[in-house]
Amino acid sequence: MHHWPAVRIALLGGFDLVVGDFPVVVPVGSKRLLAFIALNGRTAAPRSLVAGSLWPEACEQSAHANLRSALSRLRSIGRRALEVSPTDVRLARDVSVDLHYARSLAQRILDPRVPATELPLRTATVDQLSADLLPGWYDDWAVREAERWQQLRLHALESLAGAFIDTKQFAGAVAAAHAAVQANPLRESSQASLIRAHLAEGNLSEALDDFERYEHRLRDELGLRPTLRLRHLVDGLQRPRPGR
Repeated sequence: MHHWPAVRIALLGGFDLVVGDFPVVVPVGSKRLLAFIALNGRTAAPRSLVAGSLWPEACEQSAHANLRSALSRLRSIGRRALEVSPTDVRLARDVSVDLHYARSLAQRILDPRVPATELPLRTATVDQLSADLLPGWYDDWAVREAERWQQLRLHALESLAGAFIDTKQFAGAVAAAHAAVQANPLRESSQASLIRAHLAEGNLSEALDDFERYEHRLRDELGLRPTLRLRHLVDGLQRPRPGR
């Protein structure tokens, strides 16, 4: 029996098609096609939906011609990633997609029925939730999915930081909260996670530094002040103002 090498599609941190252990060079149109189908999960996408989404500016006939050309330009190796029928296109059964794993990891972290002790509390977990989806892609469908993934991973990283704190793994808590803050520096719940992680570890000055940095950035960029809830976290830590 012939064993084909495994086919993997990476969407996090940028697009990659890997067969066995070797990245495969894919033409741009075919790359967009593979990414679109991989984002669609395991469901079949009608050809008309694929053509219309990938080439929204083109008339229906040209869009379908573009789709045929993108399919034909995928060499046999790339074609193995897809199951193509006259009416639709879907991901081949044995293809793995990094986003699918990362998404189910995030959902597991957010599942209130899973206790902190049963979560994979490791640096690798933080890494899996640290990358943006298809950065630098501006197609509507890619931007939409990137925003959805951003929301999910931020919630998961904040929750993960809490689980690390609960199990007294403070370095992990700081790493998870840092990853969330880097992804969206103005998001208060991520800042709160980071400040809580520093406080749990007893690093009061770091907690205060992060709070003050956030306070200045929020004021400079949005003209806003941190909420009362965030200010309560550092109550009693505020540095005395000169002249008081």
